[in-house]
Order: sequence, then C-alpha cells, then structure tokens
Amino acid sequence: MTIHARLAHVGVYAHDKPRLEKFYSNVLGLVVTDSGTARSGMSLTFMSGNPSAHHQLVLVDGRPDTEGFNPIQQISFMVDSLSDLKEVHGRAIDEGCSEMRVVTHGNAWSCYFKDPEGNVVEAYLDTPWHVPQPHGAPFDIAAPEAEIVAWTEAHCRETPGFMMIGDYQKQMAQRLAG
Repeated sequence: MTIHARLAHVGVYAHDKPRLEKFYSNVLGLVVTDSGTARSGMSLTFMSGNPSAHHQLVLVDGRPDTEGFNPIQQISFMVDSLSDLKEVHGRAIDEGCSEMRVVTHGNAWSCYFKDPEGNVVEAYLDTPWHVPQPHGAPFDIAAPEAEIVAWTEAHCRETPGFMMIGDYQKQMAQRLAG
C-alpha cells in the first residue's frame, strides 16, 4: 500500500504569542480552539479556520533569536474565493503589513505578507488551470473579479505547459499509482 501524507497543520515558535494570536484572528479569521501548557513546559495555542480541523496552526512560546534568519519559509492558508483573498489582502494592510506580493502561480491566486514576527504568510485559492512551476505573475487584486479571472486564464493559456487542472490531476493520479 502506498501512503501519501497531506499537510495538516504547522507549528510555529513565537516571541509574542498573544500578538500572533490577534494577527491570525484579525487577518485570516482563525480562532483559538485550545491553549495550555505541555508537560515540557511550553505554552501552546491551537488555532483553526475550519470546523473540521481542530487546529491548522499551533503557536508555541520560546522562539529563539534567529539573528536575521527565519527558519520558516512560509505558512500558507487556503481561502474559498477571490472575494475572500481580497478581504485578507485588505485586512493584512489594515494590520500594517507593508511587504505585500500578489501573484498568480497559474494554478493559484496568492497574496503574500509577513506576520508581526516576520514569518511569510500566504493566503491563496486554486484556479482551474495548471502551468509548470515555479511560476509567478503579478496581478491587480483591486481589479473586478471577472477581470482577474479572464486575465489569469489568458495568461495561463499563453504559458508553455498549460493544461486544465483536471487533466493535470489525472496525470498526477497515474504517477502516484505507480
């Protein structure tokens, strides 16, 4: 039997857990599902934005000073619609995030920003298209949704290796089956 793991949650060491709790609540709508102290003495806060997932993010106190290097490459959260992505973008700006990067990867629309401790956060949603990765093309998140969709589809169709996501998923299923 072949096992294929799925990422379920991310644990992040924090300098200021209450500040990060507030940030992830305000920007991404996550709620604290539980919190407490582990046998090791670490304080943990569990957060989720999905009623079927007890936690998607775990904040743990005791982050060491990393002197200019952040061991977290990014923390990614899926949203349900372009409208939601626009909302997250606006909330991140309201929270003071200034390093915003809005791109389409062809297979997703993404908005990247940093949380108060410098961790890169991505909010994204899938598109119905696939292009080879890595791929990133800026788009105007302030544009009307229909315009974003039309521009992205045209951009993807012009990209070598383009296919509909269903075709890509069939190819991947065959590869995973061996």
